[in-house]
Amino acid sequence: MIPNRDNMVDLTEIQAAYYMVAATGVLVAAAYYIMNLRENRKNMRVTLTNNIMLNLGTPTGMKQIIELLQMEWTDYEDFERKYGTENNLESAGVRLSLWYTYNTLGELLRRGLVDENTLYTAMGWGVVSTWKKFESVVAEHRRRYMSRDQWTGFEYLAGRMLARMKAVDPSYVVPETYDKYIRNK
Repeated sequence: MIPNRDNMVDLTEIQAAYYMVAATGVLVAAAYYIMNLRENRKNMRVTLTNNIMLNLGTPTGMKQIIELLQMEWTDYEDFERKYGTENNLESAGVRLSLWYTYNTLGELLRRGLVDENTLYTAMGWGVVSTWKKFESVVAEHRRRYMSRDQWTGFEYLAGRMLARMKAVDPSYVVPETYDKYIRNK
């Protein structure tokens, strides 16, 4: 039997329909894959954030933050005498451990690899208060010993957390200290 023109059109239409169904299947699979990737990335960000913060939420982690916030000094030399690596290795270890954690979290936040909402909820106040307490020490430390980019992740993280605090409460002011009761005036 010799195919006629009517049969050829039918075959062409069937092939076109087949290709459309196949193309639609590929598009649906691609869309599903993209949605799945986005959801996995979001979950990985939250998981990474939580894993990094695990030690900060412990009693030991909270004690470290409070210990740092209770430090007192008059100038950079006084700070070094009381808390520097040459004179107080234990205190320097606590301080640097927390600073490195905050610095790392800030760098990860800048790259979008950790979840800002989780960071804010879990430790916004601690980061902002610690940065405010040590900002002048960090500035002098940069000037004397390190480059200007030292602790920029910590600084970035504190800035983002403070911005979130101000967005929630525009009247928020970072307290000068947490270690003493301050009466309302």
